Amino acid sequence: MRQRRTLAGVLTVAALCLPGFTATADDAGTTHVPERQLTDVVPAPVEAKPDPRADFRLSPFTLIRTQPGSAEAKRVGEQLAAVLRPATGYPLPVAATKRSWPSTISLLLGKADPRIGDEGYRLDVARRGVTIRANTAAGLFAGTQTLRQLLPAEIEADRPQRRTWTVPGGKIVDYPRFAYRGAMLDLARHFHTPDEVKAYIDELAQYKINHLHLHLTDDQGWRIQIDSWPELTTTGGGPGTGVDGEGPGYLTKAEYTDLIGYAAARHITIVPEIDMPGHTNAAQSTYAELNCDGVAPPPRTDIEVGYSSLCIDKEITYTFVEDVIREVAEMTPGPYLHIGGDEAHATTEEDYQKFMDRVLPMVYKYGKRPAGWNEIAKVDPPASAVPQFWGTTNTNADLAEAAARGNQVIMSPANKAYLDMKYDQNTPLGLSWAGYTEVRDAYDWDPGSHVEGVGAESVLGVEAPLWSETLRTLDDIEYMAFPRLPAIAELGWSARASHDWESFRERLAEQGPRWEWRDVDFYRSPQVDWR
Repeated sequence: MRQRRTLAGVLTVAALCLPGFTATADDAGTTHVPERQLTDVVPAPVEAKPDPRADFRLSPFTLIRTQPGSAEAKRVGEQLAAVLRPATGYPLPVAATKRSWPSTISLLLGKADPRIGDEGYRLDVARRGVTIRANTAAGLFAGTQTLRQLLPAEIEADRPQRRTWTVPGGKIVDYPRFAYRGAMLDLARHFHTPDEVKAYIDELAQYKINHLHLHLTDDQGWRIQIDSWPELTTTGGGPGTGVDGEGPGYLTKAEYTDLIGYAAARHITIVPEIDMPGHTNAAQSTYAELNCDGVAPPPRTDIEVGYSSLCIDKEITYTFVEDVIREVAEMTPGPYLHIGGDEAHATTEEDYQKFMDRVLPMVYKYGKRPAGWNEIAKVDPPASAVPQFWGTTNTNADLAEAAARGNQVIMSPANKAYLDMKYDQNTPLGLSWAGYTEVRDAYDWDPGSHVEGVGAESVLGVEAPLWSETLRTLDDIEYMAFPRLPAIAELGWSARASHDWESFRERLAEQGPRWEWRDVDFYRSPQVDWR
């Protein structure tokens, strides 16, 4: 009991020292009707059972208790406290202890519902506290993102707000439909700084995205340091690169490693992409020997595609490719290495097969699982390779055959999931070659049945690519991603049975004030009744 009394004293003194804090009858436990409902969450949880008698009120005396002996659980607790402290002004100490407290948020590992797997969680809200229980720290983190959304929107403020902080009572059991839930950011057409990428990672994590695919190389720029071919970044990432020459820059190995760590702390895996054998003009204009005629073409800053190709019959090509794969694999702890493979119109079918026959084994040689755009399906890749569908139709024979052979597929249909498509003809950013994509278009499709012959059992997950031909700033990224990114996130996480546009648009509307508090730019779609 001595430890508990000591903790009580610490919490009491901390609370009384808060600016403007005064103990009132209200603070003594008056019941408040929460503004939120247990189901007001994006992505939609698998199971939610409200209990209006069990609302929990965050207070200056609330403790965040984490699983004793787990550094990972402690880190999740510290992350949660860092989110909640600015708006509440409360101390919210984090303690790895077995002892409970009358006002406690408990983050516990083990003894979880057997349905939740590695990324799911159970969240119980009672008058005396909130308990999130999971099998892994990733599940705990997902549960805290749900808890964050159950609090009023002002919780996202960066300064204290004078209001009550009530969490609706009840129980949530939640776990993902698909293992892979991704977003892609194009750094090649316009380089986005590490700080901008980190800001995007912070937003992705709130919607239970667990992979960030970085498109690092293309015709207009090379954005990752490769020691064995140093001019790739000094020239291919230098001044004048990017679309219209406005996107110079690249990631050093130290910056790339830092991004990986930043993402991993938010349970997001980085997937690097080195596009080949096409989309390679930045490399070919830097190193002449990568061209069949030994002549370096001029750099390109337009948005045309399909004109470049590595020289398939020169051995130096495979020395180059292996060096790049080796160095990128050494820097990347995640399981995937994306080799692109799309729009290789300047490469014959025979040469494309020859190239992939040499390159796919290199990816495995350095311990990675190859992913590539859906064109790689036509070369009969090993069953562990992951084709990524980006087409605009509901049929693709090569993809269906790959699924039949056992390949798992990432679904990114361009007319549904590409976040760089314009919302309508008046959208100031983006392109429209795949059509206009409003929020409902991004939401109203099923990854598990979208392509004929590719059932849900063959779908590894979904991904929302964001290409950067027209993007320049973080505001641009946010405007094109929101509110469509949460739609794709829900398709990846939530059960098929929960898919309902009317429900989603109401829950999505609740996100608007949260984005405003975080100063996140977003498109106010007329399809949503924004709060």
